[in-house]
Amino acid sequence: MNPTTPVAPISELKDLKDKRVLVVGLARSGVSLVHFLVENGAQVTVSDHKSKAELAPSLELIDGLGVQLDLGGHTLKTFVQQELIVLSPGVPPNLKIFDYARSHGVQVTGEFEFATWFIKEPVIAVTGTNGKSTTCKLIELFLNESGRKCWLGGNFGEPLIEYLRKQQKSPEPLAHVVVAEVSSFQLEHCERFTPHNVVFTNLAENHQDRYRSMEDYVNAKRRIFQNTNQATTSILNADDNAVVELARDPAVQRGRIFYFSRKPQLEPQIMTIGGAVCIKDEIRVRTGPDIEYYTVKNMKMRGKHSIDNIMAATLAAREHGANREAIQRVIDSYPGMPHRLEYVRRVGGVEFFNDSKATNVHACLRALDAFDENIILIMGGKDTNLNYEALRDIVRRKVKNLILVGEAKERINRDIGDYSETFLIGTFEEAVLIAYQKSRIGDIVLLSPGASSFDMFDSYEERGNYFKEIVQRFR
Repeated sequence: MNPTTPVAPISELKDLKDKRVLVVGLARSGVSLVHFLVENGAQVTVSDHKSKAELAPSLELIDGLGVQLDLGGHTLKTFVQQELIVLSPGVPPNLKIFDYARSHGVQVTGEFEFATWFIKEPVIAVTGTNGKSTTCKLIELFLNESGRKCWLGGNFGEPLIEYLRKQQKSPEPLAHVVVAEVSSFQLEHCERFTPHNVVFTNLAENHQDRYRSMEDYVNAKRRIFQNTNQATTSILNADDNAVVELARDPAVQRGRIFYFSRKPQLEPQIMTIGGAVCIKDEIRVRTGPDIEYYTVKNMKMRGKHSIDNIMAATLAAREHGANREAIQRVIDSYPGMPHRLEYVRRVGGVEFFNDSKATNVHACLRALDAFDENIILIMGGKDTNLNYEALRDIVRRKVKNLILVGEAKERINRDIGDYSETFLIGTFEEAVLIAYQKSRIGDIVLLSPGASSFDMFDSYEERGNYFKEIVQRFR
């Protein structure tokens, strides 16, 4: 290919026929990509730094599709022979081999961005550091309860490419609206993505093993706004200073902005321009000429942050046809998602909660804020260079014992170990046992790791399930 040849934009499925496409990374979304591309006539090659033996389970899922394999590393010749390269979300976009491919006229994009090229339905894009999955789930429940068909995926649930595969095979439209959780990793590749709604839950330090600085992480998140227009509604957390700062960006100002807040003093301003405010047990919402009222008195989810998620989800869902009565029914009945302040059981007057999804400092802070005191806190996991000093005051006030485990335990101990009686433990099971032994009637044993799971487990789900399994053994 001539390096000076302009890359023709792909926007229709027919454009994929006979196109030479390289999929980089054969995890879950990579497998979905391969199937989608083959089903639409592309000539597909897969490249992954892992060996054939390491990728055996994934290779079984694409067996018989006739794809070419470039495994155990990345070959320059393979990359420059393509017309399009699509990266899985876990693949960093700044590797030199991608620049080399671009210099030879090869288009490089990410799986999420690639999928959005072909989606015709309006997309509600939900991003932020914490609360993304719960907000997405609430939007889905609000819409479905109102009789509006909704498909949920992206970083949470199925890869977005699976929506396209299922839509192609369905004689009827699958959804009126697509709800997509979008991570910073997925946003790194976005160039043309234009969501109908942007929901930004909050912004705090995260993924500092991937990004050189907090600024780099924020810049990745900021990309969700780059194609906003007059038809875009951005739904933003007015109580988060970092999100408010992002809202000053001219790209955000191109569309309509709804804020949500738990600060009563912001009610006059927000109700004038539209948005949501929670005052005591009442949420006031305005997306049109009238103000609607919802109660959270009977809310099943724990934590004040759950109210933030409800407000954000309500603002998004109301724009796409959810009705007030349906939204209230969900608020009253939905218990929350697994591994997010999930109640496990009560043993001998001690309550156990699984918050394994808390993989950063801000998430742990929100979990601690949901309880009054007498907390025995289990923390630790993969060390991703986070700073835990923000937890000092709340640990001092609420945590009677701090149980640390995993790769990050030494870092956490240096930052907050002096603010509670602290124990550094060798194994995860031992950490849970020690927490139980230290507990007394009226105590809360809380798994809220403040770190990812990948030093000991394949996922936060596996970690949370193991915690629940251990707790179920207690008598």
